[in-house]
Amino acid sequence: MSAPPSLKAPATAAASLVAASAAHRATAAAAAPSGASRVPPRRLRCSASGAAAVEVRAPMDWATRSLEEMQRAEDFDSFCLMGLSPLDGRYERFTRDLKPFFSEFGLIRYRVIVEVKWLLKLSQIPEINEVPPFSKEAQLFLDAIIQDFSVADAKEVKRIEKTTNHDVKAVEYFLKQKCSSNPEIAKVLEFFHFGCTSEDINNLSHALALKEGVNTVMFPVMIDICKAMCSLATQNSTIPMLSRTHGQPASPTTLGKEMANFVARLSSIGISFSEVKILGKFAGAVGNYNADVVAYPEVDWPKVAEDFVRSLGLEFNPYVTQIEPHDYISKLFNLFVQFNNVLTDFDRDMWTYISLGYFKQIVKAGEVGSSTMPHKVNPIDFENSDGNLTIANGTLSSLSMKLPISRMQRDLTDSTVLRNLGVGLGHSLLAYKATLRGINKVQVNESRLSEDLDQTWEVLAEPIQTVMRRYGIPEPYEKLKEMTRGQAVTKDSIRQFIEGLDLPEAARSSLLKLTPHSYIGEAEFLARNIEEVVDLKSGFKIE
Repeated sequence: MSAPPSLKAPATAAASLVAASAAHRATAAAAAPSGASRVPPRRLRCSASGAAAVEVRAPMDWATRSLEEMQRAEDFDSFCLMGLSPLDGRYERFTRDLKPFFSEFGLIRYRVIVEVKWLLKLSQIPEINEVPPFSKEAQLFLDAIIQDFSVADAKEVKRIEKTTNHDVKAVEYFLKQKCSSNPEIAKVLEFFHFGCTSEDINNLSHALALKEGVNTVMFPVMIDICKAMCSLATQNSTIPMLSRTHGQPASPTTLGKEMANFVARLSSIGISFSEVKILGKFAGAVGNYNADVVAYPEVDWPKVAEDFVRSLGLEFNPYVTQIEPHDYISKLFNLFVQFNNVLTDFDRDMWTYISLGYFKQIVKAGEVGSSTMPHKVNPIDFENSDGNLTIANGTLSSLSMKLPISRMQRDLTDSTVLRNLGVGLGHSLLAYKATLRGINKVQVNESRLSEDLDQTWEVLAEPIQTVMRRYGIPEPYEKLKEMTRGQAVTKDSIRQFIEGLDLPEAARSSLLKLTPHSYIGEAEFLARNIEEVVDLKSGFKIE
């Protein structure tokens, strides 16, 4: 005899879906006796003594299974070719890890989770005699609906929706249909969706998708970007580079310090992500538990709702209308926009550095840079990232501005807009992966960096006039301005100017030793120390 597996709440570990599933399969395979099947059965088995042996699944095994099922579909390639968005077409392979969370399948699955768990919660409330505590067998049956939810199940929900023309009601009917074969649950079918408005189900579904999708897919890639930038900073901490302000030569820095600037900004935003609280409501049609109180006035419904929302791993919002006001989504997406803005800044600087010859691009065999110019090796990854970040921020900003605004209690624009959660995140993910590819395809061209420094001795005007100020030489700025602004400045002319200054010998000697290559201040120290400053453990996670 076999029984369904027990429910295991989806985790939010920041690990790739494939890695999690592979690690799980590897562990299971290693533990299997010789000659045994390398793929463990998905359902429970009863041992000889009658005790059930529960299969332990990887936290995100469900997501991996759903992707595998999707890709096995006969019409998958045709779907990708006909997709209106490049996220589902050309770039699908870069964004597919988001599909289990933000696709129509993902939304339906999360709705099923909320509906099933709410029925289980009702069975635990002593005052609701009409839904007595479920037997272990009935609990396992309900749990299996969640654990084994498949693309085929989602298609069945969509088939029902063709009749109802209401997506949440279709989920309720699907569950009633699914549970009608279980005698115990069949007695309480009308308690599916009890006391709920559609938004009770939807807001929790979107909240779960955001928390799990962001923690599982988005943050790990963002951390990888920060780590890659840290490596660029520390490995190139000593390489001097000409700075540019207003596009013109400015005081030198080091290549590593310029990279460190970006990762410091990004990691700071990462800390802010950890301050976001994913909220949920479960207060009925207008936020006051009206129908619940009439049906069971003896139940403390605000406490029940809070316990239920928190049991899903979400924070509880007690003051709501029909909808959860989405302020937390606005905050979350604004942080993504901020992160994306910094990354856009990085992409454009890297594009410029490549254009200046500061970086060489590693040629990949078989790639084509231009359909007519065979020599071209274009910075396509940084361009791809830049473009997708623009689209991402447009979508995320629109969501951030629209979602907190509702006509009175609610209107359908909320549901319409919320279906685009994955669009802004999808283009962001596509951009992040492009930036990582770009970083991995460049190498520093030290000779080109040195060449620029050799030709810009005028940058030493700043330290010279600063030392002149210290020792009371009149009009130091004006003297250097007259000598350098719009003039050709060479090593010899700079030395001649220094030697003519009325300075202490030690100060003059120090200035004479200065070169554009050595005039880098504390840039090397700051670049080398960046790993002590960047905190990737406390940030980029939502509890």
